[in-house]
Amino acid sequence: MWFRNARPYKLPSRLGIDASELSQRLSRRPFVPCRPSQPTSSGWVAALSDDATDFVHKSGDYWLVRLQREERLLPASVIRSEVNNRIQEIQAGQGRRVQRKERLDIVDEVTQDFLPRAFTKSQYLEGLINDREGWVWVNTASAARAEDFLSLLREGLGNLQVTIPDTQKSPVIAMSQWVLNGGLPDGMSLGGDADLEDPHEEGGVVRARGVYLESDEIRSHIESGKQVVRLALSWQDQVDFVLDKDLSIRRIRFSDELKEINDELHEDKLAQRDADCLLMGETLETLQKAITAQFGGLAND
Repeated sequence: MWFRNARPYKLPSRLGIDASELSQRLSRRPFVPCRPSQPTSSGWVAALSDDATDFVHKSGDYWLVRLQREERLLPASVIRSEVNNRIQEIQAGQGRRVQRKERLDIVDEVTQDFLPRAFTKSQYLEGLINDREGWVWVNTASAARAEDFLSLLREGLGNLQVTIPDTQKSPVIAMSQWVLNGGLPDGMSLGGDADLEDPHEEGGVVRARGVYLESDEIRSHIESGKQVVRLALSWQDQVDFVLDKDLSIRRIRFSDELKEINDELHEDKLAQRDADCLLMGETLETLQKAITAQFGGLAND
C-alpha cells in the first residue's frame, strides 16, 4: 500500500469518467496467467487487496489501481548452453558450419521448447490517480515499467495524455544551490545521499552515500562544475525520500508515526488499507505541490 517510489505524470485535463466507470473498463483486461508458450502476461487485478473486487479503489480524491505482471524465468545461460549443444550436433553430424540465420532459428526453437517448463514470477505495480488535481503517480523508479503501466491504462481508457512534469526552474540547478548555499524550503532538510554529474559529455559521476552533504568535499565537486541530479531529503519529519532531476520521488520512507495513524482499524484490514490509501494520497499530493512550488511551479500552468 505505502508506495516506495512515486513517478509523477501530469494530466492536461480531467479524465471525463468516474472511478466506477474506470473500474469497469479495466475489468475488461483482467490478469490472466502466462500460457505455456507465453513469456509474459500483464493485466489488472483488484486494486485494494486480493480480497477486494473493484479494479479501481476510490479513497477521497484518490483512485488506486493495481497491475499484475507475470513472466517466465528463462535464463539466457540456459538457452545459450542448449543452443550450443544443438549447433555442435549439427556440425558433427552433417560436417558443416551453422550460419547466423540458422543459429537464430535454433535460438527461437530452444526458447519455445523450454518456455512451458520455465518457472514463473509475478510482480504487482500500483498507480494512484488524482483526477481533480491532474496527477498520476506510479510506484516504480523505472521509467520503462511506468510506461508499460501507462500504456495498459491508456488502453483501458481509450486515450490518456500524460506528460512528465516540467518546472519553471531547473531542479538540477536548484538542488545544487541547496547543497552549496543552503536555503532549503521550509520543512525540508538534507539527507546523507546525493548523485552529482558533470553535465559535459563523458563527464564524471560522484555518488555520495551516508555522508555530510554540506562538507567541503561535496561543495568542491559542485564548485568544479558538477550538478546534483539526485538528492536525499526529509520533509516535515513525515517522509524521507530521494528527489530525482525528473521530479521522481524515490526510496520513500513514510514515518512510523504517519503509518500508525490508522492502526485502530487493524481488525478490518480493508478499512485500514482504505484509510491508509487516503492518507498516503494526501501526503503525496502535498509533498508534490511543495516540491513543484520550489521549482517555480509547472512550466505550462
